[in-house]
Amino acid sequence: MLDVVFSHSYYYKFDPKQWQNKTPYPPLGTLYAASYLRENGYDVGVFDANLLDDPKTIEPYIDKQSPKTFVLYDDGFNYLTKMCLTTMREAAFEMIKIAKKQHCNVVVCSSDSTDHYEKYLDVGADFVIQGEGEITLKELLDTLEKHEDTSEIKGLIFKHEEEIIKNPKRTVLRDLDILPLPAWDLIDIDAYKDIWKSGGNEFTLNIATTRGCPFKCNWCAKPIYGNRYNSHSPEYITKHIKYLSETYGVNRFWMCDDIFGLKPNWVQNFNIELKKEKLSISYYIQSRVDLLLKEDTIDALAESGLKEVWVGAESGSQKILDAMDKETTVEQIYEATQLLKAKNIRVAFFIQFGYLGETKADIAKTIAMIKELAPDNIGVSVSYPLPGTPFYDKVKDDLKLKANWTDSDDLAMLFKGTYSSKYYKKLQRYVHKEYRKSQAFQNLKTLVKNPFKLSKPQWRSIVLLGYYLPSAFLDKIQLKNMELSNG
Repeated sequence: MLDVVFSHSYYYKFDPKQWQNKTPYPPLGTLYAASYLRENGYDVGVFDANLLDDPKTIEPYIDKQSPKTFVLYDDGFNYLTKMCLTTMREAAFEMIKIAKKQHCNVVVCSSDSTDHYEKYLDVGADFVIQGEGEITLKELLDTLEKHEDTSEIKGLIFKHEEEIIKNPKRTVLRDLDILPLPAWDLIDIDAYKDIWKSGGNEFTLNIATTRGCPFKCNWCAKPIYGNRYNSHSPEYITKHIKYLSETYGVNRFWMCDDIFGLKPNWVQNFNIELKKEKLSISYYIQSRVDLLLKEDTIDALAESGLKEVWVGAESGSQKILDAMDKETTVEQIYEATQLLKAKNIRVAFFIQFGYLGETKADIAKTIAMIKELAPDNIGVSVSYPLPGTPFYDKVKDDLKLKANWTDSDDLAMLFKGTYSSKYYKKLQRYVHKEYRKSQAFQNLKTLVKNPFKLSKPQWRSIVLLGYYLPSAFLDKIQLKNMELSNG
């Protein structure tokens, strides 16, 4: 019997694109909250839904453990949870109903419940936590244990006599090092390893070194950690890495921060700490091109084990970057990419089409940038309006029939853009083909100079030119026809 059962509502199998990748990450935010409560005297368990295929599977677990409280605590470090996919929301509602049937107090902390708290309260949740949840959750459970009044707890939303009460938000946690390491022991790490192995991928675990992002791209939502930036110390993160290396034999990590290494000298000090502990790791990050150009950041990243960086390139058009309030330039994208490649660090681009005001000429600039810089990977999407953002406010009147994607490969235009959803879906596939063509042509040049230097994937890309050349040509014709008919 447990005091608290934690779970979350992200099911990889409900998102075919992500499940097909076979690179699932454990629910890091959930494990932090579980660890914090356990350190403060609560008996906790985690029902990890990530690898399951039906929310009803939680019912026998709750029945067996008979917890006083069920906490649906989504992983705020997983950017996919910000998208509030409808399949995941429906799973959350099903789990809440099951927990209420078992007479649990139900607490929810997630991006979607922060934005749509009334929906969660209507299906039975007793409390919704706004934003960052560990401290609020502990205070709530302490108060419930003492049978005291919970109505003044900061960060809570609840119903009182059918009226929704929204308390003031809680001040963010600034000293992240007070948190114990996540409760990795409460999930089945081997199950994750098996899936990564089945996809032929080296097993990787997720670590968060920071919380929040201080930049103000007007389409980016920060419902959990907000428009701030607080860091764990390099010593804390090195300790975390050492634990995971020694306990699970993991030495490859996805640093899942919105922005990695923003704090001055953090990366340099992290490099020093790794050397002190004689830890040799590989890792990949998300960053901004302007930050990567500061001081000796790229040198320190390369020396500490960075293998790949995903940058929010977004567009090859300065007009669109400025409209997004991105505060970066196309020139910085070029410079950072070239510097990273010179250090043998892989570069990957997040690309976003469909932003308000984007024209055919802007799209062409983005495609030209991808082909010229030839990043090692790309992720192509369309602009997605998230509640609480200036971009959402600009397009919210268009969000009538549909305001959320079903899964991360939906790519539906949720507002009236320059072209239709059908056009952008075709564009996404066309850009990937043009990108693969560019890679193949680069590999052909390598083949001429040094055929023994090519890897199996590089040989494969050359062979696939026979598919990509005619297929991209046909896509280009179809896109042209759509443009003439206004897509």
